[in-house]
Amino acid sequence: MPARDFHESRFLARLQAGDGEALGEVIHAYLPQIHRAARGAGLGADEAEDVTQETFKTFIETAARFEGRSHVRTWVFGIFYRTLSETRRGGGREQTVDDIDRVFESRFDERGNWIRPPARPDADLMSREMRRDIAECLDAAPRKQRMAFLLREVEGLAMDEICKILGVTTTNLGVMLHRLRNRVRECLEARGVKGS
Repeated sequence: MPARDFHESRFLARLQAGDGEALGEVIHAYLPQIHRAARGAGLGADEAEDVTQETFKTFIETAARFEGRSHVRTWVFGIFYRTLSETRRGGGREQTVDDIDRVFESRFDERGNWIRPPARPDADLMSREMRRDIAECLDAAPRKQRMAFLLREVEGLAMDEICKILGVTTTNLGVMLHRLRNRVRECLEARGVKGS
């Protein structure tokens, strides 16, 4: 079912009734976006999976209370944002280290040959450096500005949806995005990256 149909009254009634198929359709539609947003928020793979899982656990547990006043996507991203905030407040962010055996097995076959050889060292060097620079500049931004940017530029959510998720006005959101774009531009310029 496309996301635009999630607002139909029959679908909302099924969702509120805890219909497994309706819940599954929403999860199927938004799970990749939520996981991508969690990774974009700077979480490691395991932590992003935990936040994604907790987001949809809360979604399932609270589906009966959804009144349909906003789009289902807005509601799910609101749950995600609160879950992310709680995760960051509690215990902080731990650095996870990959198990070396698991890393080795994922990159080499039984005979020790590369499963997928690494790219040439000079291949895509410039774009990798640029992505790294942008990511580091975004990391330094305040959490709400970064989340606004991710929801708008990466996930493509509408301004009104983002305002509901973050609990800000349209004017405030515009200011946040403007400040973040300026911050990233200044950060990149300080690193010697010239705009075209």
